[in-house]
Amino acid sequence: MTNRRKILVTGGTGNIGDLLLDGLDQYEVVIQGRTPKNEAQAEALQKADLTDYGEIEALMDGVDTVVHLAGSSSPESSWDDVLESNIIGFRNTLEAARAQGVRRFVFASSNHINGMYDRDEEWPVYPHMLPRPDSLYGVSKAFGEAMGRFYHDEYGIDFIALRIGWTSGDPDLADVDLLRAMWLSERDTVEVIRCAIEADVTWGLYYAVSDNPNRRWDITNTMLELGYRPKDSYTDYSDVPENTDEPTPSDWPKNS
Repeated sequence: MTNRRKILVTGGTGNIGDLLLDGLDQYEVVIQGRTPKNEAQAEALQKADLTDYGEIEALMDGVDTVVHLAGSSSPESSWDDVLESNIIGFRNTLEAARAQGVRRFVFASSNHINGMYDRDEEWPVYPHMLPRPDSLYGVSKAFGEAMGRFYHDEYGIDFIALRIGWTSGDPDLADVDLLRAMWLSERDTVEVIRCAIEADVTWGLYYAVSDNPNRRWDITNTMLELGYRPKDSYTDYSDVPENTDEPTPSDWPKNS
């Protein structure tokens, strides 16, 4: 028997899922996915196809919080990709959480919901600004945030949307300043998700990036309302100098 709260991480067989399995050890973490990549994932894995409502609803028993990472994650995703994974699969997961009395839903949104501001270099970008998606992927994230707002207002489920930047163990894998500016370290990734699980607020939109000196996205409400305190900056791990005069890549948002 355990008194630890149960956290269901959808799309948990990716890199962030691995981080959460190790980093959220104060909870009972179970992950949804299809193919485990290691022994720890295999032990925690609950298989379900999110486009099948019955399969995902069966995973909600006893769950306190859903951390929804699942879905097509490329800015180059096609309409068919985002329709199946980011719209139908997302709706099924949110509805199943509501139907089974889950307290909180933490949604992995994206900076690409406002990527046109980035393309046009209209910075800084604040969470309250009107969405300007740069891709069908960004459109699907705007859909998720809008549906989450409706479910919060209509049904009372807590809904926290984290507009997650670029999570990587090595910021030098990026070759442009804009990507380094949106870097979210692995340690800060775990911390901002933990804060989203624990915060007193019941709804909100929050940018999630590390303490990078050249960031273009405001994290004031992430710090004040969620209690997030980023511990890392890309400058701590990189010899590449800050260059805020570097233009947005002409092929934005490809490979972002």
